[in-house]
This record gives sequence, C-alpha cells and structure tokens, in this order.
Amino acid sequence: MADKNNIHYLYRFQFENGTEKSFDVALDEESLELLREEPTVKPEWAKLKFSQCENCPLSDDVEYCPVALSLAGLVESFSDSVSYEAAIVTVETRERTYVKKTTLQKGLSGIIGIYMSTSNCPVLSKMRPMTRFHLPFANSFETFFRSISSYLTAQLLLLRRGEAPDWDLKGLQEIYKEVNTANKGMSLRLHKATEKDANINAVVILHSFGDGISYFIESGLTDLEPMFKVLLNKDGSAKKNS
Repeated sequence: MADKNNIHYLYRFQFENGTEKSFDVALDEESLELLREEPTVKPEWAKLKFSQCENCPLSDDVEYCPVALSLAGLVESFSDSVSYEAAIVTVETRERTYVKKTTLQKGLSGIIGIYMSTSNCPVLSKMRPMTRFHLPFANSFETFFRSISSYLTAQLLLLRRGEAPDWDLKGLQEIYKEVNTANKGMSLRLHKATEKDANINAVVILHSFGDGISYFIESGLTDLEPMFKVLLNKDGSAKKNS
C-alpha cells in the first residue's frame, strides 16, 4: 500500500464470475479522518436534503452529506448487487491480512462502517476511534467489546483531564441511539440511490449492532464477566466467585 504515514484498509472483493473490485480506504494517522479526493461528479442522492437524517445537525448551507459523498464510489459500484452474492473478501492492513468467503452484504458492512464514522458527520464521528482497531468480519460480541472498551478509554482520558467520567455507559447508549437514527436515514437514502439491496443491507447490519448494545449493557455485561475472573477475584485466581 502507498503512503505508509497514513492508515490504509484495502478491501478487495473477488466474485465467483472472476471479477474483482478493490477500494483503498486511507485515514489520517492521528485524527482518523478519511482522506479522499473530491468526486468529480457528485450524485444527486448525496445532497444533504436528499432523504436527510432526522437528527442531522448540519446547517442548510451545507450542500452535500459528507458521508454520502464518501460512499458515492463504493455505493455506485455495487448499486446493482444483491446482498447474498458470494464473495471472497480480503482486507489488507499495515499489520496483517484478513480473508473470508462470505456474503457481499457482510463484506460491505465493514468498509461502509469505516466510511460512515470517518467522514466528518457530527453524529457518526463519535464512532471514529474504533476505526483505528478495525476488525473485519467482527460478530456482535466482538463489536460490543470494542465499542465499550473504546468508550471507557475516553472516560479515563476525561478523568485525567479533571472532568467527570461516565462509568455507567449511559452516554454510550445515547450515542448509539443517535447513530441508529443516522443509520436509518442512510438506509433510506441508499434505498433511493441503488437498484438492489447489497448496500442497504450492509447498513442494516451496522444498525443491528447498535440495537443490540443497549441490551448488552443493561444486562450488566454478564457475558463478559466470566472472562475477567482473574481480575475480579481479589486473590487473582480464576476460581468461581462464591
């Protein structure tokens, strides 16, 4: 990959008919902002007022949705693709390479998630720290852990600044409520912008993660607790709590 000073996620989709499509997502090393060239042709569906998200805080003088502009090339490449089309998806990073035979919608959900959180949307940018530790093909359990860990790291940094941290994760739940509203808006936008459902259902997968995390938190993180016995028991053992 070019430009080693930045973070790159190279997504490559290989299909059974022999065709291949590649997308190199580049992020600024420090800010994690998406680095991209301005599209020469901006699609009508990328305009801010075209199916604008209900909770969009951008002012009327912003002509284009920043997320839609970032997604334009990817979305148009798969506008006539169906969700369950089989593909071998390869994701190359600086540290390692991931490969999986999966459905197109699952492969797309990962790259779309990166674009959405790094394109300077005031709502979705709150998910940006997770992109530094992007895990392709992550399941819900892995996604919940990464999300909670990222949020708690931010609370520790706030504490060190002398500000009040949110250890109960109430703020994280509020963030996901807003993110899910934005995901819903993007799904509606893509429904009008594409012929078939691969792009749309990729966003639906992201939405399902957001729906699940509130329940995961409210359950008291009981699914995580057994893994932390050596840290939770005062003697440092892995024995069951009595």
